[in-house]
Amino acid sequence: MSDDGPSLAVRTAWFLLIGWWATGIWLGIAWFLNVTIIGLPLGIKMINATPKVLSLKERDFVDVEGRPEEQRYGLLVRAVWFLFVGWWASGIWMSVAYAFTVSIVGIPLAVWMYNKLPFVVSLYEY
Repeated sequence: MSDDGPSLAVRTAWFLLIGWWATGIWLGIAWFLNVTIIGLPLGIKMINATPKVLSLKERDFVDVEGRPEEQRYGLLVRAVWFLFVGWWASGIWMSVAYAFTVSIVGIPLAVWMYNKLPFVVSLYEY
């Protein structure tokens, strides 16, 4: 598998100059869109794009055999999760992840949390 993305040096420069603060704004807008319900589709897309905003890292949406993953939870379960838990839990999750981002030493944990954010919002797995 070839990596056609930006080099580590470019990604590091992006993070240091733009990514760390742009991610905070990006997540704030995404969370606001999610709680408006009408903006939910765009908010979810923004959440899925968070690693790219943070460090120009592309997401891999396939399993180890190269096939798209099937969701463990149905749409109804995911919708109920979002209505009762996902909307507020994702706000807390994003805030903690962003605090780890700006702490510098917590960046690895923040990246892991950003990758898990779609699951926290709506039980979405990829």
